[in-house]
Amino acid sequence: MFNKILVANRGEIALRVIRACREMGIKSVAVHSTADSDAMHVRMADESVCIGPAAGTSSYLSMPAIIAACEITGAEAIHPGYGFLSENAKFVQIVEDHGITFIGPTAEHIRIMGDKITAKETMKKLGVPCVPGSDGGIPDINTAKRIGTDIGYPVIIKATAGGGGRGMKVANTEADIEQAFLTARAESKAAFGNDEVYIEKYLTTPRHIEIQVFGDGKGKAVHLGERDCSLQRRHQKVFEEAPGPCISEKERQRIGAICAEAVSKINYIGAGTIEFLYENGEFYFIEMNTRLQVEHPITESIFGVDIVREQIRVAAGLKMNFRQEDLSIKGHSIEVRINAEKIPSFAPCPGKITAYHAPGGLGVRTDSAIYVGYTIPPYYDSLIGKLIVRGRDRSEALARLSGALSEIIIDGIDTTIPLFRSLLEEEDIQSGDYNIHWLEKWLDKNFAKNQ
Repeated sequence: MFNKILVANRGEIALRVIRACREMGIKSVAVHSTADSDAMHVRMADESVCIGPAAGTSSYLSMPAIIAACEITGAEAIHPGYGFLSENAKFVQIVEDHGITFIGPTAEHIRIMGDKITAKETMKKLGVPCVPGSDGGIPDINTAKRIGTDIGYPVIIKATAGGGGRGMKVANTEADIEQAFLTARAESKAAFGNDEVYIEKYLTTPRHIEIQVFGDGKGKAVHLGERDCSLQRRHQKVFEEAPGPCISEKERQRIGAICAEAVSKINYIGAGTIEFLYENGEFYFIEMNTRLQVEHPITESIFGVDIVREQIRVAAGLKMNFRQEDLSIKGHSIEVRINAEKIPSFAPCPGKITAYHAPGGLGVRTDSAIYVGYTIPPYYDSLIGKLIVRGRDRSEALARLSGALSEIIIDGIDTTIPLFRSLLEEEDIQSGDYNIHWLEKWLDKNFAKNQ
């Protein structure tokens, strides 16, 4: 087992990893920018190293600074959290070349899954169902039109190196193809430095279902059910629940087994998430995230496992603590992402926390790194906390979420808490009858005028 782990991240996820290290008797090293010198993850770690100025590109994304911090402190391993360098194959290779363990998958697996076309081709070969579309990048508008006609409209053109909704454009008819193609390429070039795009069938009312997988790197792998992440704004998840309210036990076991077998065949190591669009009883692969997910706590809640602890164990060469037959779902869990944003514009709202009270009670968990007097910096993602609840069933989980949202206090800044209080009043949310377009339509129709 490792003696010391460096956490190459900030905020609540850095704190999450530090807590796991503490429970395992492992020393932790926090890295931070000058803007985060008083951050909670810095206070909680055994050691800390300033790795650069406020801008993420000069600190949390600085590979030389993070490697140097490992060498200075003697850290044997790096946990990347999510975001920043967590899915950067080049960084993983550099880490390994310096004799440091990367707590996550191999550089090769990150590279394969980081390119949407290569990932889709790989998953097809492994027996994972995929959305109908091009077999690779589309070179020109005429090719896009031909494929659109073959698979049927509407279609969506996506950046091969995309993410977060950038470089994605829908074409409802052949007349829309040219504009969608050119716009997607331009956005992809600007955002990712790569203008290659591909085309897929656009599903009209799908849900976003993701399967949590975990491998030991030696051919053994399991799945830990699914999460429904369909409530999204601009392709960004805001509300997640597990298990999915629309997935049957038979469907869960079928797609779970397919995913576990796929990652076992490639000797995948650590946590990963295979994401699907789900419509009319069918699953269609869209991407794989080769890292810990923001929403991992709801899976932990219903399966009673510590995914971060398990990441550390298998990275150290130990066996997984569980087999597929050991894993069973107990209850229902929901997570809402609390952002420092002003509703309804969703404009970032950095500032000083003047009052903070975390909700409590049975089945309530708050993952956050804020405290009274802490000033949220304007340089990073606006996520400041995650509120996670668990109940014996979905109705109880919703009731606990409602209670927790009425109890939580965050003063001094605007947050997205009012959004969730409003959502829980909606019949579709109470029944679980929603898809990936539901939230944006609801916001357009209701939320702005209710302010």
